[in-house]
Amino acid sequence: MKNGLILFFLSYSFLFTQSDQMSADDIMKAMDQNLNAESRIITSKMVVKGRRSNRTIESKNWVVGTELAFTEYLSPPREAGTKMLKIGEKLYTYSPQTDRIIQISGHMLRQSVMGSDMSYNDMMEDRPIDELYGATIEGSIMLDGRDHWIMILDAKVKGLSYPKRRSWVDKEYLLPKKEELYAKSGKLLKTASLEGIKKIEGRWFPSKFVYKDELKRNSKGTEWIIDNIQFNKKIPDSRFSKALLRK
Repeated sequence: MKNGLILFFLSYSFLFTQSDQMSADDIMKAMDQNLNAESRIITSKMVVKGRRSNRTIESKNWVVGTELAFTEYLSPPREAGTKMLKIGEKLYTYSPQTDRIIQISGHMLRQSVMGSDMSYNDMMEDRPIDELYGATIEGSIMLDGRDHWIMILDAKVKGLSYPKRRSWVDKEYLLPKKEELYAKSGKLLKTASLEGIKKIEGRWFPSKFVYKDELKRNSKGTEWIIDNIQFNKKIPDSRFSKALLRK
């Protein structure tokens, strides 16, 4: 029993010594490995918090890599049947009310999705974080009894919605527990946090993302809650067809 406890504490100390020796690039690659996959099938709900009441919008998403994504909104009735298709850098939306397919581009990508604190750009940007940002470790801090790195991320490609980010990365989960997202001028645009982190198919993954648009007056934030997620499942190419938007 005594020897077992000694081995446990030695192993525990070894793991955290290793994590403290990780470089900023190592940390970003580990975050990408947790958050991204060859494919994802997600059922979720988006809770848009208002001053008087909340709206809950349910959807199903099919994602392959960073280039293909298809979203179908399931409820409430007003949003049911609305669909979105991402192919590379192009985003198409379909509304059953108008029976029209519209390509969202340019400044329209900054617009809110269904009145939430998330923009189309937020939903579109799925590239590995280490391809987009260079990072430095600013320091360490304890949050909710857990050890985190404080990291500064500066854009290394042009055209990003958030040229600078500050992330608090959990040293065990290797996920950004919370983030501040900044404009090039240094103005705070949004805050985000990850909650309900658990092990799913061998990786740490959150069950809730919380976004808050800091430029929206009286914003109460938006929650994106993952009800179910499957990684690396085969998704047919036909799922990512413009023709499927109207079906």
